[in-house]
Amino acid sequence: MYFQQPDDRKIYLQILKRMSPEERLLKAFELSEFAKQLFIHGLHKRFPNFSNEEIKKIYLERLEKCHNRNY
Repeated sequence: MYFQQPDDRKIYLQILKRMSPEERLLKAFELSEFAKQLFIHGLHKRFPNFSNEEIKKIYLERLEKCHNRNY
């Protein structure tokens, strides 16, 4: 995660520490969904003429390349 100011990371960690485990888990899900949508949006911008099905195919192919095969 990128922080603009040196103290930003400290503040972020303090906020996380005040959250309950459930809140932290929900935040993780929220950030994961945000990253997914950002990735898909970037694919739409890079390939503006592709259909949603083509974008989904590219998304899944690229996601597969990132998957840890040690599981």
